[in-house]
Amino acid sequence: MSLLENIRSPRDLKTLDAEELTELAEEIRHFLIHAVARTGGHLGPNLGVVELTIALHRSFDSPADRILWDTGHQSYVHKLLTGRQDFSKLRGKGGLSGYPSREESEHDVIENSHASTVLGWADGLAKANQVLGRWNRHVVAVIGDGALTGGMAWEALNNIAAAKDRQLIIVVNDNERSYAPTIGGLADHLATLRTTDGYERVLSWGKDAIQGLPAIGKPLYESLHGAKKGFKDAFAPQGMFEDLGLKYLGPIDGHDVAAVESALRRAKRFHGPVLVHCRTEKGRGYQPALEDDADRFHTVGVIDPLTSRPLTPSAGRSWTSVFGDEMLRIGKERPDVVAITAAMLHPVGLTRFAEAFPDRVWDVGIAEQHGAVSAAGLATGGLHPVFAVYATFLNRAFDQVLMDVALHRCGVTFVLDRAGVTGTDGPSHNGMWDMSVLQVVPGLRIAAPRDADQLRAQLREAVDVDDAPTVIRFPKENVGDPVPALAREGGTDVIGLPADGAEPQVLLVSVGAMAGVCLEAAALLADRGVPCTVVDPRWVKPVDPALAPLAERHRLVAVVEDNSRTGGVGWAVGQALRDADVDVPLRTFGIPEQFLPHAKRSEVLADLGLTPAEIAGRISAALARHDTAARNDAAARNDTAGGTDASAGKVTPARKEAPARDGAPARKETAGAPAAGKENDDA
Repeated sequence: MSLLENIRSPRDLKTLDAEELTELAEEIRHFLIHAVARTGGHLGPNLGVVELTIALHRSFDSPADRILWDTGHQSYVHKLLTGRQDFSKLRGKGGLSGYPSREESEHDVIENSHASTVLGWADGLAKANQVLGRWNRHVVAVIGDGALTGGMAWEALNNIAAAKDRQLIIVVNDNERSYAPTIGGLADHLATLRTTDGYERVLSWGKDAIQGLPAIGKPLYESLHGAKKGFKDAFAPQGMFEDLGLKYLGPIDGHDVAAVESALRRAKRFHGPVLVHCRTEKGRGYQPALEDDADRFHTVGVIDPLTSRPLTPSAGRSWTSVFGDEMLRIGKERPDVVAITAAMLHPVGLTRFAEAFPDRVWDVGIAEQHGAVSAAGLATGGLHPVFAVYATFLNRAFDQVLMDVALHRCGVTFVLDRAGVTGTDGPSHNGMWDMSVLQVVPGLRIAAPRDADQLRAQLREAVDVDDAPTVIRFPKENVGDPVPALAREGGTDVIGLPADGAEPQVLLVSVGAMAGVCLEAAALLADRGVPCTVVDPRWVKPVDPALAPLAERHRLVAVVEDNSRTGGVGWAVGQALRDADVDVPLRTFGIPEQFLPHAKRSEVLADLGLTPAEIAGRISAALARHDTAARNDAAARNDTAGGTDASAGKVTPARKEAPARDGAPARKETAGAPAAGKENDDA
């Protein structure tokens, strides 16, 4: 049995000697390379924190001591050392999450996969320990140098440093080699002195003694203090942190378990906030990762672990690549178009734009709020910025979109990658709130392209708007086949019509990438004798005025979106119909108010009922209920016209409740199908 197989909890690490620890680290790397190759996931970051994670769990007693990870994608080694070694379904349905998960283990404290939050969590947990008198508990926050670019991290540092007696250890996992090499024993010796209680008492006594000398005391102290600080800063980058009031240890070789443990022991002895700076190598131990200049195999799909080549080549083009190519074309045509990214130049498709126009693209780091405000400034200065960002991360910049961009009527285009259900990255990465959150922003316009042609066209339409913010959103998947428009009503494309000129009964409103699903649902309904019109509004905010008269010509309207039903496009369509006094039953199919588990996008959509068969079945059932209610109403009117008194013995049969689905409680239906003013959420 291998050493790794014998590790069931962090306690098992504390009996291993130095040679065994080295062997364990090698086993972990071998396990990660082969396990992640089978499922896909975050490989490079985890290969870089093997020794660091071992040292953390040998130095602290989790879960009594809280070890927190930012952003969490480097927690695979932590999972292995806390008894979770079945990676066969990593990030898949029913398998381990790709991030910390409270449902999985008591050792997982926060489920953070949005960067820069860990220091705020650590500050709160350390305060709780202090208030409750838990002086023997430690809080350890592991944060990458990239996450330190986020404004929230610095807000937290400002608060952490203000409490000199609060026990909190910050471990900076610096894997970008941005600092000079350690100066051997001197740096270690000075760090030891600076973080001991005895040194602090001597330093305080020395300050008082020197400043007490007649005439020369104060200038002498200031001179010596300045010389000391200058000497320190010449050898190590600690001045920035110590000026904030944090004790600094490092840089430490993050791949030397003994060195990291030594630094952590010293940090524990100092009863106050300490920053331990560890230098690590992303992708360590796997040559293909080390040779990957883009991101050192930050995330991989299913690959051959020996060759590192994909085992399942992409079946088509991604939405991201379509956007990136069109941005490059627009950039060549319009010198006023510039680009912004928040630490994700390559993932959001801006690499080629940056290569062609290096002076017209800015990476603001993990700082979406700053990115949005900077975009407002760029627009006010006469440019048209395109801020490409994951949909889930724009949530952070809502106030800036509202108060800085929209209020000032700035022509800024936000391109939301990974919109809707993203799947394997779990609840925090689904971009399922954007069309709800942004509905309340005055003047803002949202486009949801259905195919690559529409993405190109709508991106160009968006950058032509110079007096309001615009949004383009698309999912994380390959672009499907083109979906041609058969006709246009106002600004709405008609993409499906009944065969043989049949009178349509249902208006299916498709939002963005759900076009294929809606067309298949319409075909299933046609087979059941329910002809449909399928439309794509293209711009889903504001609702096209042409949609109301179009809806009035149908018996029922259904809106299908991969966004939250609450406040989403279905809600907006319902409001538009009410405003136009169009009294047509409305059904909305979308995502309920819940955090979705990790699984493939197709699996999540199926669980939500966002499939052609489920949509067609529920629409058929709704029409049947409507017809039954209409017949009952007609019969009741006939009875009343004939003089029958309902109270004299006529009993109306009770309606049966609609069957429950997916464990949800059964719902009672009203006597008739709900009108647009009484919207009904179906999925």
